[in-house]
Amino acid sequence: MPSMLIHNYGLFWRRDDVFWGRPKVKGHLKGVLAKETSTKPVDFRQQTGVYVLYDDNFHLVYVGQAGAGNQHLFSRLKHHRKDALADRWTRFSWFGLKWVRENGKLALGAAQFSIKTVDLLNHIEAILISAAEP
Repeated sequence: MPSMLIHNYGLFWRRDDVFWGRPKVKGHLKGVLAKETSTKPVDFRQQTGVYVLYDDNFHLVYVGQAGAGNQHLFSRLKHHRKDALADRWTRFSWFGLKWVRENGKLALGAAQFSIKTVDLLNHIEAILISAAEP
């Protein structure tokens, strides 16, 4: 069982840089792995994890989770473009539980975890520090 909770993340992505889709064309949430910047971009739209929305001044606006049922990262973010938060955020960060497979695609499911409390706390601390300190 994996001991890492967060397998990949994106910090302070600009909402306007995301292709949200159009009729009959799905949007995407593409990024490259930091350690492999020369590889093809990975589409993180089906990611499971937590995300944070920020305003223009990098003030934290909202924290949410993605992955319950069919509500993965992209659909949750897309929903926030039309809900009560729509005019309040311009950037987002996300922290994903699914790893990227060798073929450049996300794993189908999030890993089942067996993690020591100290490791879990270290991961949660790292998420909060990254999310709160732009």
